[in-house]
Amino acid sequence: MRRVLILVAISVLMSCNLSFGAIKVDPKLYGAPEGQVCIKCHELKTPGLYKMWRLGRMGQMGVNCYDCHKAEKKTDKTPGKPGGFDHRGFWISTIVSPKDCSRCHKEQFDQQQASHHAKAADILNSLDNYLGSVIGGPAAVTNGCRQCHGSNVKVLANGQLDPITWPNTGIGRINPDGSKGSCAACHTRHRFSKEQARRPDSCGKCHLGPDHPQMEVFRESKHGILYQAFRDKLNMNRDQWIVGVDYQDAATCATCHMSATPSQPATHEVGARISWTLRPPVSIKLTEWKARRERMQDVCRQCHSDFMINSFYTQFDSLVDLYNTKFAIPATNVRNKLRELGKISKADFADKVDWTYYEIWHHQGRRARHGAAMMGPDYTWWHGLYEVAKDFYEKFIPEVEQVMGGKAAAAPILNEYIFSNPLHKWYKEGMTKEQLERVEQFYQQRYGGKEAK
Repeated sequence: MRRVLILVAISVLMSCNLSFGAIKVDPKLYGAPEGQVCIKCHELKTPGLYKMWRLGRMGQMGVNCYDCHKAEKKTDKTPGKPGGFDHRGFWISTIVSPKDCSRCHKEQFDQQQASHHAKAADILNSLDNYLGSVIGGPAAVTNGCRQCHGSNVKVLANGQLDPITWPNTGIGRINPDGSKGSCAACHTRHRFSKEQARRPDSCGKCHLGPDHPQMEVFRESKHGILYQAFRDKLNMNRDQWIVGVDYQDAATCATCHMSATPSQPATHEVGARISWTLRPPVSIKLTEWKARRERMQDVCRQCHSDFMINSFYTQFDSLVDLYNTKFAIPATNVRNKLRELGKISKADFADKVDWTYYEIWHHQGRRARHGAAMMGPDYTWWHGLYEVAKDFYEKFIPEVEQVMGGKAAAAPILNEYIFSNPLHKWYKEGMTKEQLERVEQFYQQRYGGKEAK
């Protein structure tokens, strides 16, 4: 019996070694003896937290509470770590910042700090923040905007964290030590699971809703449909998780934007493979967009042919170009002209036309562009470009005419910036008899009857 137990124990140890052997733990840095006190206390006080830690990679490799939460003590000669305080005789910090994580994960830290995620708290000085804090109210920003974009965490005079700015795991959080972001935004504490971070649900905390519905678009797309069908067959707990090697049945957000391929490593620079910026009123191709696109196409090639990849990008680019040239650039030029003429206030959202313009690019235009980028046809058209066109023609143009004092007064501006483009000819002149006949012929050929109602 004893021999059997020994063999079982060896088997378990070998299994653990196979699972975690890739991780090297430096005994000089980890497994601090002070942490044993933390563990014994939290096992009783917060058993759920303790169990998450113990089941996770940190707990199984001996990285304990004090290893991550320890802070330099404040003395007469040293300022100490910002946000550090005495906790039952141990000097610790509540926040474990990316800078703390960099002691083990330096490469990931450098990538993350250079990424767009780390800049997410820039919203604190943006038009969106003005909407939330002024038109909404400070509590709306605290509980809404900053929970995704990140707060500027303040330390009170007593060393505790300001409850208006904490708790917060916003992806661009500004930490007391000066680092930006929160690793726990994706790798939820205290298990810090790679598998959990690789699932689309992690991204869906922030990337959803009327202005950036990536989660909804993903679910509509073929990638999302395949993910739901094969989510348990993707080997997401593997260390490398290389598409085409460790899995192939479906793609997730992490697959395309972060994870490794046979020819490129994983990255925490989430914008490294994005060629267009789909956020502002008018989309532009980013610096070194060709190199960025090639990195994304390398991911695509693990499952798709070059012909299909190039054809997809042809369709995607054409949608963004259409949105830019037909709606976004003309609307932006007209609004700027109204400001220049003093017909509307230079203050944002002071005039009705400002709200319409904002909805066109910030909500509807983004939905159209993201829909095309991620192969979500309903978001590209009905939730996207259809809404853009409806508000452009039925709200924006009439509001410009009203501001200018009538159609005749508005005609020079509208003719210069909008109606000079033949794509808007139908609105001003209507469709010709020949054009209407072609539409009717199309429906007759397709449906075997008259035009669909």
